[in-house]
Amino acid sequence: MEVIGILTFTLKEMEKRKFVLVIHGGVGTILPRNMTIEKEKAYRDVLIRALSVGERILKNGKTAVEAVEAAIVVLENIPLFNAGRGSVFTYEGENEMDASIMDGLTLNAGAVAGVKRIKNPITAARKVMENSPHVMLIGKGAEKFAKKENLRLEKPSYFYSEERYQQLMLARENNEVILDHSGENKSTDKEIENNDKKLGTVGAVALDRHGNLAAATSTGGMTNKRYGRVGDTPIIGAGTYAKNNTCAVSGTGHGEYFLRNVVAYDISALIEYKGKSLKEAVDFVIHKKLKGQNGEAGVIALDKKGNYEMTFNTEGMYRGIVSDIEPARAEIFK
Repeated sequence: MEVIGILTFTLKEMEKRKFVLVIHGGVGTILPRNMTIEKEKAYRDVLIRALSVGERILKNGKTAVEAVEAAIVVLENIPLFNAGRGSVFTYEGENEMDASIMDGLTLNAGAVAGVKRIKNPITAARKVMENSPHVMLIGKGAEKFAKKENLRLEKPSYFYSEERYQQLMLARENNEVILDHSGENKSTDKEIENNDKKLGTVGAVALDRHGNLAAATSTGGMTNKRYGRVGDTPIIGAGTYAKNNTCAVSGTGHGEYFLRNVVAYDISALIEYKGKSLKEAVDFVIHKKLKGQNGEAGVIALDKKGNYEMTFNTEGMYRGIVSDIEPARAEIFK
């Protein structure tokens, strides 16, 4: 038997309750003509692998928090995405990573920002949520905490990617900060995957068999970013938010717009205070509000009934879904 609040479920009854996992790997000008068949397959395979890992967790009756962390760890460990091992380079030629996670049941949350050595920033964010009195730790302090929690730290060479480094060289050459998804980059005539117009921030939202939601997001930020820039990913309410009676949201895109508009919380608030459906709230924020500000963005969102949205105002978004009634599938293009 399992006791949840004042309700008691047998294991058999719990197995009948629904679960859903939705993931993303970034938005951008992602077009079939700019991607080789081999590269497209590689992206789809990794997305399915991340979904499968999270699915096993949810099938076994474990928590949404565990599922979103595990799915993101898969994506952080693969250089294809701008998170963990595939993170982009700062102006100084370093990798600085951000991540956050939130539990929709308790509203507890954790985040790390500007970390350079933590192998899996999303795991560090969860440790901050569960094993510290704080919500966010940054830089060397976050790494000191991670070491205390026995998390794996890596040398800078672990995070090095030649493709990412060449992106930095182009950005320096053109004296620009590359928002990989932006159509305004000067370097778009260069021969880099997808014309270098994609942002590989990763995220996940989940509903578990207990009826609880969770959301998580991880990123390496912007190529050639300076001055310790921090985007929306580790900011609760901007890039990540989860609340059981509304929804769970993870965002990707131009972080400054997510920060200015508190996007993830805004979607939740439209549901809570305006009575909007999940689709209505997401469409308004992404297609009307942000589009009206020329903010290129995408979100994955999930409510307590298992309704989900994978919405973006760009040409594509790496994304995937699996549930108790829907086999894992991955999509890339519009």
